[in-house]
Amino acid sequence: MAVSTIAPPDIQSLPLVYRGKVRDLYALDDRHLLMVASDRLSAFDVILPTAIPGKGAVLTAVSNFWFARTRHIIPNHLQLAGRTLAQVLPDPGERARIADRAVVARLLKGLPVEAIVRGYLIGSGWKDYQRSGEVCGIALPAGLRLADRLPEPIFTPSTKAALGAHDQNVSFATIAGQIGVELAERVRAVSLQLYREAADYALARGIIIADTKFEFGLDEHDQLVLMDEALTPDSSRFWPADEYQPGVNPPSFDKQFVRDYLETLDWDKQPPGPELPPEIVARTVAKYREALERLTGAV
Repeated sequence: MAVSTIAPPDIQSLPLVYRGKVRDLYALDDRHLLMVASDRLSAFDVILPTAIPGKGAVLTAVSNFWFARTRHIIPNHLQLAGRTLAQVLPDPGERARIADRAVVARLLKGLPVEAIVRGYLIGSGWKDYQRSGEVCGIALPAGLRLADRLPEPIFTPSTKAALGAHDQNVSFATIAGQIGVELAERVRAVSLQLYREAADYALARGIIIADTKFEFGLDEHDQLVLMDEALTPDSSRFWPADEYQPGVNPPSFDKQFVRDYLETLDWDKQPPGPELPPEIVARTVAKYREALERLTGAV
């Protein structure tokens, strides 16, 4: 059964400071936030009116898995938090409502960039390539097909648009002009390392990570920190390796399945988004759960 995404905040004892496309942030103190993943689903930068039951718990479990697995590459906002959910939310009833989809995170100065890494030619990258032979200013070999694996993963950043607006692919030079060359180079290097290690791990478990998006912030010492979410079905394209075939749009474990459905509708990709039928909701739930099980072993 479809679930409306229009719902009051989960937590009443803490001030809600931000409601994003998927996550709600609650203030704890001047160094910490409580981050709660909802079951909301956004597509084409529009929050859909139909929720995906259990999605917030899946996103939290997958992100926590990757944060733990990649902490040798870069610190993350959970690693630096140093506080438990029980410490910040003592009421057991309130805590029980969000326990499987909430984390205590370090408050950071977020960078105004979506750090996207592409290992395969799909989505907006494919559209850019068809127009110019390039993606975000990076020239690619001629003759590549839809969903082809790229010779090397590429860093293709985008702007971080306000809620309701559309992100825009930009060049590395644009990002360097915004945050400085040295920091931009650090973001690029870390993003590529995270992607390569995660892609190798996932492939051994039957999942191709075609592309993914990272977000970073700076702590009080200007140390670069991984934040928000990591390598989830919302922030990545996951393809089943045994069904991958260049030249066609592969099936997926992620919200690309919902995007593909929405592309069949007469919708201009502007709010309000269309309701999702029950069968699309059920299949999306199953795809998210399968991604979690394959990657982490959790059932």
